[in-house]
Amino acid sequence: MTAPTRVSARTRTSADLIRAEEPVLAHNYHPLPVVVARAEGTWVEDVEGRRYLDMLAGYSALNFGHRHPALIEAAHRQLDQLTLTSRAFHNDRLAEFAERLAELTGLDMVLPMNTGAEAVESAVKVARKWAYDVKGVPDGQATIVVAAENFHGRTTTIVSFSTDETARSGFGPFTPGFRIVPYDDLAALEEAVDETTAAVLIEPIQGEAGVIVPSAGYLAGVRELTRREGCLFIADEIQSGLGRTGRTLAIEHEDVVPDVLLLGKALGGGIVPVSAVVARREVLGVLHPGEHGSTFGGNPLAAAVGTAVIDLLETGEFQRRATELGVILRDGLAELVGDGVVGFRARGLWAGVDVDPAVGSGREISERLMREGILVKDTHGSTIRLAPPLTITAEELRSALAALRTVLAS
Repeated sequence: MTAPTRVSARTRTSADLIRAEEPVLAHNYHPLPVVVARAEGTWVEDVEGRRYLDMLAGYSALNFGHRHPALIEAAHRQLDQLTLTSRAFHNDRLAEFAERLAELTGLDMVLPMNTGAEAVESAVKVARKWAYDVKGVPDGQATIVVAAENFHGRTTTIVSFSTDETARSGFGPFTPGFRIVPYDDLAALEEAVDETTAAVLIEPIQGEAGVIVPSAGYLAGVRELTRREGCLFIADEIQSGLGRTGRTLAIEHEDVVPDVLLLGKALGGGIVPVSAVVARREVLGVLHPGEHGSTFGGNPLAAAVGTAVIDLLETGEFQRRATELGVILRDGLAELVGDGVVGFRARGLWAGVDVDPAVGSGREISERLMREGILVKDTHGSTIRLAPPLTITAEELRSALAALRTVLAS
């Protein structure tokens, strides 16, 4: 077998680098054919020097833009001091991070992890432990109710309660203990909850499904139902949280405080993977030493960057920007309905846009926008997602909408 020719990034040819990936990278992604080499703020640059306006922001991992100066400074400062201890020892950054995050969210305790999927897996374990230790559910019988079309990650347990056959097919046997009900349907949820229910786990806005915003009162209804039935409300804000929708948390649009909150993506400032389970004390208090852990969870570098993210959020600037610029986004999309767009859903600087299939698939529209210097990503056929950094300017946002109009007309 002949070894593939190695291609240095210094070759600076996108086509060469894309071809070099084919034989050595697992094919679990189908990225757009752009090779990013540099980025600053809302803009990225490929290896040939072409610039693109980033309208995806790493699925909300880059809420504060690429290489935000305050976050880069915090990372550099910590890199000069300490990066990792593991949780075998204490470190001098973790207490402040946990205290500040609990205060920001209005909850009591923090379980630091790394990725969003880890946060979800951790919450599943905590909810089951709480059901056995506190609620009194017989061992091995705890159930968790989830919503159809959810996206919480792609680990084995998480795809067990997914309705996306692409994520599920070929990966069984699946983990039992989950009940799936339609999203935004309180009657179906009430019917599914019983004495074995440990928790209801939902996204306040379903991201991967196409930015599905529930009806007014749904989240408050979930909160009232779970409180009445004696089970936990777990809100997955890994994509929707930390300023994206115009509030620190999307669930705040209905003045709801869940029992358990899942955060990730933007919590790492686009620099390091940081996630967290934040919860009431009596919930996270069920964990004891040895029952759960993570080598990198709560590491000093992650804690330093996460604390700097909290600093940015506490100013309220980014929440205001998402609200104000969200009006421009909604108004611009509304003008396109009937001209290549059949519908859209938006909250803050986050939108799912349903393109007329006669105009093109979501993938085709994404590729055409890429050629216009705009980066977005498709989902579910003819839907594209727009989630620019919260640092985007009104002028940049209008230029992206103009490019979308051009692409749809062509």
